[in-house]
Parts: sequence; structure tokens; C-alpha cells
Amino acid sequence: MKRQRNLVPRNQRSFLGVLTTLTTLIALGTLTGAGAQTPKVVNLTYWNWGVEGTQGQIDRFNASHPGIKVTWNKVPSSGFYDKLSTALKADNAPDVANIELQFLPTVISTGGLIDLNKYGVAAYKARFEPWVWNQVALGGSTYAIPTDLGPMGMLYRADLFKKYGVAVPKTWAEYASAASKLHAADPKLFITTFAPNDAGWFSGMAWQSGAKWFEISGDSWKVTINDSATKRVAQYWQDLIDKKLVKPGPIWADGWYNDLQTGEVATWLTASWGTGFLESFAPKTSGNWRVAPLPSWEAGKPAASNWGGSTTAVTKSSKFPKEAATFALWLGTDLKGSVKPLVKTGAWFPAVRGAMDNADLSLTSKFYGNQAVNRVFKNASRVVDTRFQWGPTMSQVYRDLQDGFGAAVNGKGNLSSVLDTVQESTLAAMRKQGFDVK
Repeated sequence: MKRQRNLVPRNQRSFLGVLTTLTTLIALGTLTGAGAQTPKVVNLTYWNWGVEGTQGQIDRFNASHPGIKVTWNKVPSSGFYDKLSTALKADNAPDVANIELQFLPTVISTGGLIDLNKYGVAAYKARFEPWVWNQVALGGSTYAIPTDLGPMGMLYRADLFKKYGVAVPKTWAEYASAASKLHAADPKLFITTFAPNDAGWFSGMAWQSGAKWFEISGDSWKVTINDSATKRVAQYWQDLIDKKLVKPGPIWADGWYNDLQTGEVATWLTASWGTGFLESFAPKTSGNWRVAPLPSWEAGKPAASNWGGSTTAVTKSSKFPKEAATFALWLGTDLKGSVKPLVKTGAWFPAVRGAMDNADLSLTSKFYGNQAVNRVFKNASRVVDTRFQWGPTMSQVYRDLQDGFGAAVNGKGNLSSVLDTVQESTLAAMRKQGFDVK
């Protein structure tokens, strides 16, 4: 349990010890048949931010588990984690909560989640890619069950590449060359947008480069946001910005939507979930887009990363953690009742192995020229670096990166120096919260 202590600030460790003892006793009581204290039907509450298909999942779970009734509360994404944090502090959190991968360590650091190893979830480890399980199993404990992922790839305008005789890039060097050729052929055309307002995208680029922002080292967190792998990414994009081969500006904004629709940007480096978004953003470009793997840093050595994805966790507030764990595990692993119905929507990439059969992988899209795009992302998921780990202050990290990048694209500093600044601000923020850091 020594390593687990590093996941919480010093001022919360005595609380975590009490929490561990209490949840162990609850688990033992439940598992050894303390039936007199368990109602005939256990009522559970579940929070997420409106994931498509959630109510159908819950209806199927309730029908197949007559001793458990789950009620879904939709909480807006904009204030989801603030509300969850407040509820955890007041000990009136939902039994089960949907938590994104990048924010899971932050919630763990509150001491508010239960170690699901008590309920045998470690037996399901082999059903997930190693990098996926590493995201939820920290310090010898397992705090959540993965549900969906965001393996990254490159969406590109096949018609524009063909028009200007530019080969689809397989390496980042070729991507830069393609950027130069496309812009030379049409000065209004940029290979992509560099988005200072979405640090999640940048973290995906750093992850693919081999970054290791956070890790537990002995009794401390080790923080290296400005490591050489991340600096390589920052310098690469700074060079493209300086040469005016990419278009700096916010994504998820009207100008960006217009650029996608009118063909002023030729690629979008995004996650699997981005394919559905692009269809809604740029319907007039249907048939012109294709999907390819992310360019790699070394020729012949494919590498990918993850942007987004979420998990299901059980909170300390639950009076029925065993039943809550049953629901969390079902959400992430039950192919027939939970996973495959969402796969069929086409907007959800499952975390569990076996969720996509050959028919799912072969499903084609007219928007992408009848390409089977799922195969690209499935292959990408297999080459994600297993070493990348999120830290306990990601909201602060993202905010500081975005503030710094926003200034850099406007001529105030550069992307590489921003990493040095965020390294220091993250160390300060973690120390202020009571974490042991190097």
C-alpha cells in the first residue's frame, strides 16, 4: 500500500487509511453474506454528462439484474468535476461516476474512489490493452473500469492531396514537407490548425512522441512536462507556425468549422471520436475525407496515442460498493448488453477487447469514401505507448498550457519555453496541495 499513498496529498493520507479500512469491512460484510443489511433491491445513482445511449444501457442492466436498480443523473460536462468534487467532500456523491482518463488521478487524489480490486476486477485485466489498464491501475490498486477510448489518427482531404500531387505523409518529416507543398500550391490552404485552446490535443501529440509527464518514483511524484519528447513536439509545431504552414487558432470555434467546410485546412489530427464530429462540422465535404495513421517520428515504426476516453468508478459515498462495482464492470465489459449497442452508433470506440467483430471493423462510411475507418483506429490502439501517465492536477496543467500557447502563437514567447513555465507551475501547484514531488 506504500505506493498508493503517493496518489493523495499528505494532509489526506490519514483519511485514506480510514477509507481503506472501512471499504474493506464493507466488502467483507457484503461478500460473506451480510444479507440482513442489504435491501431486496439496491438503488444506485450514476452520473455522466450525457453519453449517447446511456439510458438504453441502464434499462438493459436493470432488466438483467433484478436485485439492483440504477438511476442515471445527467450532469453537464462544463461543471461535472467541480460538482463531483463537492459531492465527494460532502460524502453525498453518486454511487458510480463516469470519469475521463486524464482526470482520473485528480479524483483519486481526493481519496474519494474505492479500490475495485476488492471485487475481483483485476481478473479482467487481460481483456484490455496494457496501456489502457495502466491508466486505471495506480499504486497497486484499480480505481475504475475503462469504457471508451480515443486512439488518434489523421483525417485528411484525399481530394486536395491528389489535386496537388502530394503523398499522404507517413512520418512527421513527410508531414512538414506536405504542409510546404500544399501551401505553395494554394496560399490559402494550410495542412492543419494549431489549436492553442485544446491542451488535450497537444498531450496526445506528446504522448505519441514518448513523453512521460508524470510517474510515481519511490515516495514521490516525478514530473517532467518539459521532457525531451515533449520539447521535440513543441519545436516541431513552432517551426511550422514560424513558416506559416499551419493556421494558428482555436478549434471548436466558428472559424475552424468554416475552414473544415471550405477546404482551407487539409488534415485534422484527432481521435476516433472525431470522425463523427467532422461529419457534422463539414457535411458538404462528404466523400473527400479519408483516415490514415498518425505520422510517426521514425520511418517504419508506427506509434499512436490517446485523446479522450473515459472510465467508470465507484465512489466512497456508495453504501453498496459491491453492487456498484458490478454495474461499473458491466458497463465496461458486457459486450451484448452494454458495449456493442454503443459501438453500433458509430461514435463510440470501446476499451474492451472483442467489442468490435469483423463486421464492426469492416463497416464503411460514405463520408470517408467508403473506407473502413474503424480498422485504422483499432490498429492505432495496439501501438499506443504504455508508459504515459496522467497526474493529479491536470486541470491546472491544461489551463497553464493553453494560456502559454495562446500567448506564444501571438508572438509572446514560444511553445518550448511554455513547457518550462508549466513544469514549474505544476511543481508549485502540486506542492501547494501537499504532494511529494521531484
